[in-house]
Amino acid sequence: MIRRRDLLAAAGAAGVSLGAPARFAIAQPARERVLRLVPQANLTSLDPVWTTANITRNHAYMIHDTLYGMDGNFTPHPQLAEGMLEEDEGRSVTVTLRDGPRFHDGEKVRAQDAVPSLQRWMKRSPMGQKLAMFVDELVVLDDRRFRFRLKQRFPMLKAALAQVSNSPPFIVPERLAQTDAFTQIRDTTGCGPFRFKADEFNSGSMVVYERNANYSPTPVGQPSLTAGPKRPKFDRVEWHIITDASTAAAALQTGEIDWFEQPPPEIQELLARSRQLAIEPIDPLPLMAVLRFNHLHAPFNNKKVRQALLPAISQADFMSAIVGPDPSLFFENVGVFTPGAPMATEVALEPLRGERSVDRAKALLREAGYTNQPMRLIGPTDILAPTALTQVAADLVRRVGMNADIALSDWGTVVQRRTSREAVEQGGWSMVLTSFSSFDFADPSAHFPLRGNGAGAWVGWPDMPRLEELRDRWFLEPDQAAQKKLCEEMQRVVMDELPYIPVGAYKGMTAINKNLKGRVPGFAIMWNIERV
Repeated sequence: MIRRRDLLAAAGAAGVSLGAPARFAIAQPARERVLRLVPQANLTSLDPVWTTANITRNHAYMIHDTLYGMDGNFTPHPQLAEGMLEEDEGRSVTVTLRDGPRFHDGEKVRAQDAVPSLQRWMKRSPMGQKLAMFVDELVVLDDRRFRFRLKQRFPMLKAALAQVSNSPPFIVPERLAQTDAFTQIRDTTGCGPFRFKADEFNSGSMVVYERNANYSPTPVGQPSLTAGPKRPKFDRVEWHIITDASTAAAALQTGEIDWFEQPPPEIQELLARSRQLAIEPIDPLPLMAVLRFNHLHAPFNNKKVRQALLPAISQADFMSAIVGPDPSLFFENVGVFTPGAPMATEVALEPLRGERSVDRAKALLREAGYTNQPMRLIGPTDILAPTALTQVAADLVRRVGMNADIALSDWGTVVQRRTSREAVEQGGWSMVLTSFSSFDFADPSAHFPLRGNGAGAWVGWPDMPRLEELRDRWFLEPDQAAQKKLCEEMQRVVMDELPYIPVGAYKGMTAINKNLKGRVPGFAIMWNIERV
């Protein structure tokens, strides 16, 4: 079994001394009014429609807002919206905006902004793509109202507008929303609780936000995930990109940063000794990890080759590489949906159970017709979970005898590179591993890797009509028990066709100064948190 300490360069951080931490100097104007975070990764893309990277989603929630927010029980609540009126048996839905929200440039948030923002989002987001199939027209009625004319009632419309996945339906100014969905937006004008400081942005070093004094939070509900009032309590938020875990830990110990979003296990053990710091789950539910294939090119355009890897897959190996050997911190027998969520099931997971066998995987590869074709595994060196997952996968493909090129880089480069549809010989890729937040995999609605719609699917582009058919039926099923049955069938299809291999789930732990109170669980949420 591969041990985490054999994999990660961050393991060297185990030598950090709590008694005499290294210094990491940060200029801190108005110190107590500044929140300083070491985020999970470097920010390279500013457009949450263009990429599914968690760090871009987190950035977008700083500066943008949505029509509806989702609470921790996956119930939608109004944000920019004042309300929704259904008529004609749900086929006509009018959304009214609150009178008050403005963009950072002072312009009011209008229906003329919301409609093209939703149209752009519907071209890329799995939930948006599904909603688009039901929409006959989406039209502006006046500055504060717009209307969906639907082919039939879409029961999950509010949930779609409250989506918390890696591509939420943020509302941006009309001039930006008209950008092609496959072209990155670089203008960061939003209407959210913070403003992006473009003049201080230095990718790989620093990301800065300032409080939006004119932000108009929803007046209803309680803060929970992305629902309820979003009240910025800090004048300034700084994301310090510190790729060395020991340096980040030292800065946290000395109070030069306030929050280390994703410390590796060795660092967690050290930081837990400090009375000033808390080590706690960032999300009540676990994060999900996947091994994604490129279905366009050999060798993984062959289902038998994909299946051949299953006997060698140990979810425990993958998970312990991220969180360490403590089994209380990870989950095995993990399938398509987040453990603890209503749709989770262990149906059809037999290929991932029992004794693991590299020899059996080798034999199946031969039977599948694999004859040493080159494959390329791409992965990062600077972000905890994908780095650990990639190292385990690199060892696995070598042990099963694949002709593997292991291409490692920073996470930003991986995010860009995985969009390539070229063959390996032309610089493309064959396999990539990453993790997703619990709410991304809670059900089929926002589940990027679950799509089987070919060219319209998430990176890897599997074409699996049966998967799409089951997913389509799920959206129209009002009964949760019937939805669960459909999810069981989806999992059977996934474990046969293998758009990806589930490699486990783990508790995402975060390290934060105890003088910060009011943190909203779910991800690195910067509103409502304050220093006391």
